[in-house]
Amino acid sequence: MKTKEYKRWQIISHAVMIFFTVCALFPFVLLIVASFTDNQWATVNGFSFFPGKLSLAAYEYIASSWGLIGRAYLMTIIVTVVGTALSIIVTTMFAYALSDNELIGGRVLNFLCIFTMLFGGGIVASYYCWNQIFHVRDTIWALILPGLMMNAFNVILVKNYYKFSIPSALKEAARIDGASEMKTFRSIILPLARPIIATIGLMTGLIYWNDWTNGLYYLTQRGGSKYYTIQLILNQINENISYLSKNASQFGNVSVGSLPSTTVRMAIAVVGILPVLIVYPFLQKYFVKGITLGAVKE
Repeated sequence: MKTKEYKRWQIISHAVMIFFTVCALFPFVLLIVASFTDNQWATVNGFSFFPGKLSLAAYEYIASSWGLIGRAYLMTIIVTVVGTALSIIVTTMFAYALSDNELIGGRVLNFLCIFTMLFGGGIVASYYCWNQIFHVRDTIWALILPGLMMNAFNVILVKNYYKFSIPSALKEAARIDGASEMKTFRSIILPLARPIIATIGLMTGLIYWNDWTNGLYYLTQRGGSKYYTIQLILNQINENISYLSKNASQFGNVSVGSLPSTTVRMAIAVVGILPVLIVYPFLQKYFVKGITLGAVKE
């Protein structure tokens, strides 16, 4: 039965969560409002939830470059989908092998997996390996493979989910019936692991969508510009506006100095996060369930 103390704690906990939710939403609301604020008004008065003058100049500037942005959006979607799919395949299969206590060399593989969470070779060594050995420079694989395709944290989450959330009797029964490891993995493990797969898929997809460092390191304007993602393009637009605004007097063009250099940064951020905000609510229930079950070890 729900006692008065239980109800009181329920009210307090809900009030606290509502407070933190509102605090988390405020920056997004300010970001959207600021992107529709007039640039000159924002420069003088700063950003506000209730701006004195609204304007679409920031979005008009982005729309003027939509041919370039649209291609970058398509490339970002391709990289995110392909990278996330490959990451899920590699992570789930590697975690399935590590979840088997009878795996020969399992301790060594576990150690190597955890070791990558603590130590790394650095940017120079990584760049040399991916560029000189794997030759991913100025290819689409430069946006998929280096440092993003497999994450040790995700492997541990999935491994714990396999070990403590899926009964081992199911795997033993499948083996008795003559099922191979791949058949067991594909027909029994994967259908039961949908929450954790959706969880790592969401986290990996966010990483791929927001990544711009791989493009900065491995794509050149001469040979790899056709593979630029939305984050790289928007960052370029932001840098170009900053340069034009700082050197407006050298161009002798009044329109250059009137570019929405302040509000366009907010508009760029809105354009970058909009697809994520649309997709996340549909995967939220799997995200919460998967990361909770995958992190528990009994």
